[in-house]
Amino acid sequence: MGEYYLVKNLPLHELVAQEFISAFVKTGSCYALTYNTRIDQDNTAALLPTGKLIISVDKDTYEELGLQGHPSRYSGKKVMRYIITIDLTDSAFHSDSKKYKRVLWALRDKKPLEFDFLLSWHHTGADGSTLMSYFSKHQIQAHQPKITFSTLRNLQCPVLDSNELQGKPEESCSAQELFEWLGAVFSNVELDNKSFSFVSTYCCPEPSTMMDQAYLCTITGFILPEKIIQLLDQLCSYFDEPKLAQWVTLTVHGFADSPVSWRENEHGFQKGGENLYNFVVFRSLDYWLQMAVGANDDCPP
Repeated sequence: MGEYYLVKNLPLHELVAQEFISAFVKTGSCYALTYNTRIDQDNTAALLPTGKLIISVDKDTYEELGLQGHPSRYSGKKVMRYIITIDLTDSAFHSDSKKYKRVLWALRDKKPLEFDFLLSWHHTGADGSTLMSYFSKHQIQAHQPKITFSTLRNLQCPVLDSNELQGKPEESCSAQELFEWLGAVFSNVELDNKSFSFVSTYCCPEPSTMMDQAYLCTITGFILPEKIIQLLDQLCSYFDEPKLAQWVTLTVHGFADSPVSWRENEHGFQKGGENLYNFVVFRSLDYWLQMAVGANDDCPP
């Protein structure tokens, strides 16, 4: 699924160094996200594959940095959080420009910020471990995504019709009902609505069918979009040969404390920090795409 890296105590200004920008940001897709930071309490940062560095900081840090930004959309009437966006690929952002020198001075000298970072880099034909060599003077660890498999037996599954997103009474369930059912399955919730259950009274929506077994594969880590596309292609190829299954799903959860969710939209935690999407791929290769976020987010595109 692709190696990624955890770099401890990395100064933020190293991500705006011209050597780093030339080697990774302008060549391929580079991803970075602060690790073990809380979006509603701590300073956080993310480097997007577009070359945008997004920094979410508290009011005191923002004033000390002196960089241009804007108030967080979710900080309430009294602004206590600000968002700073730096385009590392901007033609005006070069070592001799006033803009670059100002940013470097702010992050390196005026208000140095250090974080543990998750990092990954994708460039066709290149070795991602180049990142490890580049940051070798820091404490850096290579990680592989954790993969677990489980077999779900005698699973009550909703009946779906790819042409009926809203479902049809007594014929098929809706996309919303499927989404809720998936959440219950992923959370290992009993689906039989037993009267003595104090945990959940949820039951599978109707109409439904009993499956002797279903497979659940969970992959946990810093997973790039390029790898998710590969997974989706593999799911589609599952139907190359006749199968009993009518559909398969791929659900992707974003990091709850990421400063962005979709594209460059600001992300807030609120109660759970949800930002996720789900593909439902049917035997015909028709598909549904479901996208969801919490209350402190813009609607997905």
